[in-house]
Amino acid sequence: MKPLTNRICLIEDDELMGESLSDRFELDGFAFDWHRNGSDALAALRSQDYALVVSDIRLPDLTGDALFDHLLADGHRLPPFIFITGYGEIATAVNLMKKGARDYITKPFDLDALIDKISDIVLPGAQVLGVGLGQSPAMQQIQAMLMRLARSPASVLITGESGVGKERVARALHDLSGSHKPFIAVNCGSLTESLLEAELFGYEKGAFTGAARTKKGVFEQADGGTLFLDEIGDTPPAMQVRLLRALQERNIVRVGGETLIPVNIRLICATHQLLQERVVSGAFREDLYYRINVVELRIPPLRERPEDILPLAHTLLAEITATSGQSPPGFTAAAEHALKAYPWPGNIRELKNSLERACLMCDGHLITHDVLFERPAPAIAGQQDLANSLRDYLSECERDFIVRTLIEYDWQIQLCADSLGISRKNLWERMRRLGVDKGSAVQ
Repeated sequence: MKPLTNRICLIEDDELMGESLSDRFELDGFAFDWHRNGSDALAALRSQDYALVVSDIRLPDLTGDALFDHLLADGHRLPPFIFITGYGEIATAVNLMKKGARDYITKPFDLDALIDKISDIVLPGAQVLGVGLGQSPAMQQIQAMLMRLARSPASVLITGESGVGKERVARALHDLSGSHKPFIAVNCGSLTESLLEAELFGYEKGAFTGAARTKKGVFEQADGGTLFLDEIGDTPPAMQVRLLRALQERNIVRVGGETLIPVNIRLICATHQLLQERVVSGAFREDLYYRINVVELRIPPLRERPEDILPLAHTLLAEITATSGQSPPGFTAAAEHALKAYPWPGNIRELKNSLERACLMCDGHLITHDVLFERPAPAIAGQQDLANSLRDYLSECERDFIVRTLIEYDWQIQLCADSLGISRKNLWERMRRLGVDKGSAVQ
């Protein structure tokens, strides 16, 4: 069997969807073969070794699950399968996953989310977007820096406002390092000095009242892996001394103990504070600051990277609904517009909380503005007089949003559809319904 490294087998009979997926695969640099029926795909899968299969469940000659069963019966090693399914076929997709399929995605789907799933499988370790870091230029620069840092044991300091996703970046760096050792995180600002000492360094049995057994601290738990110290700027002065000694000597002593215990860790720290100012004021040790700050990564607040908001929202929705087995909902056009326009002072943490609440309150498959923000959508200047009904008003919001996006992408339909997270066919249908064309659109 001739191997086809990192090549995708696409099985899709719908011409518009197939073209849309093909265009995106080419844009992202994925090699692929497009088969329009199950029989041709089955022959190709029996003779070639693909890195991944993306297949619709509905095919003109045999179903996707029948195709999968044929391959199982052959006894060959199956590549990972991602199935494309309609809402009424979710039970079939779930059954396929029980048989060994990797994942499924429901129509209409977020193309960016599908590309992230594919990247995680076909290019393991090469994409950080799979963990939801973002697509803005700033986050792309951080992604490139993480790729470089993954090859070095240097200590990293991650800075930024509360809730910007500092731990997500730390986990991404750990994953990119290829380590199968643990990632251990502790929030230094959430513990008293005595509890923090026990949490960091562990304690021996009988070291203090309540110490009924010996317990390893996070330094020992992270041995060989990554230790993430969040809110390092809140560490009390006395603990800063012990922490510096542990980092310099690469060994620790448990509370109530005397034995030196060697530790080998990758240290990543994070803070929302300006540590240089705390060093000047004497609140943070200068020698510890330089020890932890070999490389600094500043994560911009969400308001400075609005292009990350929608992809991040879809990633968070997938995480929120993963445990329930339900497909993540989408957003109405008004909700998408508001998501990008809102400044998100609480950053990703606030966004996630809003989405968790919206998932609980959402009655259908789309999250509306009212559910997301717990208040009606604001009137758009110059349009409220034209809105004779709620349907008219929402249509005007949707039309305005699509027109502005088309203008932003110079009326390139595929790029606009990708930005909106819908298929090209879906975009054309919306444009026809709303009467949008280049000649008549108000610019």
